[in-house]
Amino acid sequence: MTFRLLPLLAAGLLAATVVTTPALAHEAHLDDVRIAHPFATPTPPGAPNGGAYLDISVDGESPAVLIGASSPASESVEIHDMDMNDGVMQMRPVKQLEITPESPVRMRPGGGYHLMLMQLDQPLAEGDSFPLTLEFAKRGEIEVEVWIQDAEEGSKAADGHHHAH
Repeated sequence: MTFRLLPLLAAGLLAATVVTTPALAHEAHLDDVRIAHPFATPTPPGAPNGGAYLDISVDGESPAVLIGASSPASESVEIHDMDMNDGVMQMRPVKQLEITPESPVRMRPGGGYHLMLMQLDQPLAEGDSFPLTLEFAKRGEIEVEVWIQDAEEGSKAADGHHHAH
């Protein structure tokens, strides 16, 4: 009788694996543009702004140009670049971000490109999510679901999305 339960147990484990797989495949496509693992980091109560991160790659031959973003989670969303200048971390808005097939963009906490959520409606709480619309020149808009995760967890999960096409 115990041996008859084994196939049922195996089927149950397989079903559990199948159920969790879509959660790992957190990406979206707009024509030849791939958006992988959009995530934001939690914010403390009262923080006016938050950061969102994602990976953008292009499979086609022409570059994709990110020209804007919006979300109901904040009053506005700006594309920012952050870098060190004479030992001081500086953040500045950029009007657009060009992504070429040879140079995908990998946004991560701690430096480089990211999306600033300006004037948050409420703090970003770990485990929650919110919609984010990305606008690309000549390609249109795509809505993605942004997961709120701590910086390390989100970065590791995003790194897991890099695979051969």
